[in-house]
Amino acid sequence: MIQKSALYIGLILLLASCSVTKKLPAGESLYTGADIKIKADSSIKKSEIERVNAELAEFVRPKPNTAIMGFPYRVWLYYVMGEPRKPKGFRTWFRRKFGEPPVLASRGVINANTKQINVLLNNQGFFRTTASGDIIDKNRLAKAVYTINLKPQYLLDSIHFETDGDTSVFGKALLNTQKRTLLVKGNPYNYETLVAERNRIERELKQRGFYYFRPDYVIFKADSMSKKTKVDVSVEIKPNVAQVAKKIYYINDIHVIADYGDLRVDTTNIKQTNYQGIDIQDPLNRYRPKVFADAIGFRHGRNYSSRFQDVSLSRLINLKNFKFVKNKFELVPRSDSALLDVYYYLTPQKHKSLQAELSGSSKSNNFNGTDIAVNWRNLNLFRGAEIFTISASTGLQFQVGGGANAINNSTYKVATSLTLPRFAVPFIKFNPTRNQSLPSTTFNVNYEYINRGNMYRTTSLSGSLAYDWSQNSTLRHTFTPLSISYVRTFDFSFDYINYMIMFAPQQLGTILDQNTIIPSSIYQFFYNPRPTKSSSFALSGSIEIAGNLASALAKSANSTTEAQTLFGVGYARYIRSDLDMRYSKTINSKIKWANRVMLGFGLPYGNSNSLPFPKQYIVGGSNSIRAFVARGIGPGAYYASGDNATTFLGAQAGDMKLEMNTELRAKVNDFIQGALFVDAGNVWMYKDEVLYGADGVFGKDFYKQLAIGAGVGLRFDFTYLLLRFDLATPLRKPYLPEAERWVIKDIDFSSSDWRKENLILNIAIGLPF
Repeated sequence: MIQKSALYIGLILLLASCSVTKKLPAGESLYTGADIKIKADSSIKKSEIERVNAELAEFVRPKPNTAIMGFPYRVWLYYVMGEPRKPKGFRTWFRRKFGEPPVLASRGVINANTKQINVLLNNQGFFRTTASGDIIDKNRLAKAVYTINLKPQYLLDSIHFETDGDTSVFGKALLNTQKRTLLVKGNPYNYETLVAERNRIERELKQRGFYYFRPDYVIFKADSMSKKTKVDVSVEIKPNVAQVAKKIYYINDIHVIADYGDLRVDTTNIKQTNYQGIDIQDPLNRYRPKVFADAIGFRHGRNYSSRFQDVSLSRLINLKNFKFVKNKFELVPRSDSALLDVYYYLTPQKHKSLQAELSGSSKSNNFNGTDIAVNWRNLNLFRGAEIFTISASTGLQFQVGGGANAINNSTYKVATSLTLPRFAVPFIKFNPTRNQSLPSTTFNVNYEYINRGNMYRTTSLSGSLAYDWSQNSTLRHTFTPLSISYVRTFDFSFDYINYMIMFAPQQLGTILDQNTIIPSSIYQFFYNPRPTKSSSFALSGSIEIAGNLASALAKSANSTTEAQTLFGVGYARYIRSDLDMRYSKTINSKIKWANRVMLGFGLPYGNSNSLPFPKQYIVGGSNSIRAFVARGIGPGAYYASGDNATTFLGAQAGDMKLEMNTELRAKVNDFIQGALFVDAGNVWMYKDEVLYGADGVFGKDFYKQLAIGAGVGLRFDFTYLLLRFDLATPLRKPYLPEAERWVIKDIDFSSSDWRKENLILNIAIGLPF
C-alpha cells in the first residue's frame, strides 16, 4: 500500500514538473542545482574534503528554485495563474507572494562559477587545485556538475615583520604590532586572514596616533618555492609611502557645535564656551558643558587615537539627544604640522514627546493580551541629557493553551524612571579618557494593580536605584544596591479558597499570607561576544541578596533577635542566583539551530523557609517547556490534583530551576518559518516540605524528575510582528510513578481523549528565546 502511494505521488510530481518546463521560454532549461565532485589528493583528510564540499555547495550560484521532492512548486505557482494583466492586480500579487520566477540554466554562469571556485580555493591555500564545470540537460531540466582536483592546502611556516632597519617611532610601532598577529605558524594559508591582519595593523597604528595610515599600505610577500605545502610570509610596508602616514598626530582644538542644522538659531552672533579645553557652541543653552566633556575622550595635547574617535561617537549617540552626530578632523594649516583640530556637529532632536501605544503581549505563563499605554518622555530634563519617562498603562490578559480554563487578568500600571548619563554616587568619578562608555544611574518607581478575575487581587509598589556600565563592547554590568518591593494580595474569592481547602490545604496559609516586603541588592552581567558568520553565543547572570537590611532594622525596632516583621509586614531573606546561556548555530541559509540553558538557585534563610512567591521560579508555557501549561510542572514530582488545577494555579513554583531548550528553525520563505523543538526541566523547593511534601524538594535524584516535551512550530513573520504557533506534547511526566514517567509509548494521535490531555497549543508573539 505504501509503495503504491509513493509511486502515485512520484508520478504526480513528475507530470507536474513536465507542466512547469512547458511554460519555460523557448530553448531554455530549468536549473535544478549543482553537484560537487571532488577528486582529492590521498594526503587530504576526509573531514577537510567534506568541509570544502559543503562550502562550495553553499558558494555556487544561482540557487535553484524552492522544491519539494524535486518538484519546483513555487515555479508552478508562478505560472498557474497565467500572465498578469495589471501591474497591481491579483495575479501580480499572487506571483510575488507565493510564486517564484524560474531559475534558468546558463553556460556563462557555470563558467563564471568555475573561475570563482578556483579563486576561492586558491585564497584558502589550495594553490595547485583546478576546477572545471559542465551542464547535464535532460528533458529541459539542467544540472551543473563541478569537478575539483583538490591538492593539499599550504600551511604558514615563518612569519616575519620587515622594517628594513627602520628605527623610527613608526618602525618600532609596526614591530610592536607583531605581538598580536593573526598569522600563526602551522595554520592554513588564508587570504581572509591576511585581510584581517592588514586591518588589525591599521587599527593598532591608528590607536597610537598614526592618523593618515591606511590598511592598503600593508603588503604581504609569500614564498612557497623552497618548501613543500608550506609558505613563508613577510609583512612589509609599501615602498614610497608618504611620510604623513608614518607620523603621530596630536589633538589641537576641540569644537562642539550643538545646534548644527537648527534653523531657529541665529548664527550671526554666537558665543562659545570653553570647558576643559573644549570649545562649545550652544546658543540656546540646551546643555551643561559637562555633558560634552564626559562624552568626548579627546583632550588638547594628547595624541590622536581611533579608539577615542569611536568611543566618543558612540557616547554622543547613546545620549539619545541628537538625530545625527558628525565628526571631522582638520589638519592645522602650517608647515610640517602634526596637529589636528576636531569638530563635532550635533543635530538635536525634540526632547519632549507624548506617545500612545497599543500593543500585544505574550508571557512565559501562557498569558497573551493587549495593552494600552500612554508615555511621556523628556530626553534632557535638567540640561544634562537626563532621560525622564512616566507611563500609565492598562491591559487585559487571557491564558491560552493546553486545556487551561480561561483566566482574564486586568492590569493597571504607573511607572516612572529617571536615567542620568553618569554615576550619581560620591567619591566615584568618570574618566572620559579611560572608560569605554558612559555609565548611567537609573531611579525607578512603579505601581501595579492586578485583578486575577475569579481568584484574587494584587497590588505592588516598587522602587530601585541602579548603576549600569560597560567594560567593553561585549560585557555590560548592572548593580542595583537598593531595590524595594511591597506586594499585597487580597480579596480572595470563595471558589479559590474552597479549591485550596479541598485540593491543597497545606498551601492555603502561604497563599493567604502574601503581604511581603522584599528589600534586596542585585548584581547582573551581560556577555555578548561578537557573533561569527555561523554561530552566536550569549551569557547573562545575576545574584540577588535580600533581607539583611530589613532584618537589622527589624531587630533594632523590636529589640529582639527573633523579629519576623518590619512595620508589621513580613519581609523575605534569601540569596538568589541565575544563569542564562544561549548558543545558536547557522546550519545553512535556511536552517538555524538555537539552544538555551537556564539555571536558577534560591537559598532562603533566617525567617524565610522559601523564596517569596514573586521571586520563585516557574516552568511551562509558551516561552518555557511548551508541552506543559505554565506552572503545570513541579516542584519535583508534585502533582496538582483536581479538575480545576489549571484554573487555580496559585503557587506551583519552586526555589530552584533547571531548564534546557533546543530548537531547529527552518525558513520556508520570507513569511513562513517552521520549527522542531525539545524542552526539558523542572523546579524544586530548596528545603521546605510543608507546601508540596518531600517530592517537591531538590535531591540527588533530581534528574529523574525532569519534565520533557517536544513539538513542532509554525511562525508567521509580519516584519514588525512574529506570530508563533507551537504544538507540543509531553514525552516525560515527572509527577507520574517513577516507572511510568516516560509516556512516548502512550502517544496516540487517533485518540480524542489523548489529544485533549496531551496536545498543548501555544500561541505567542515573538520567538521563545
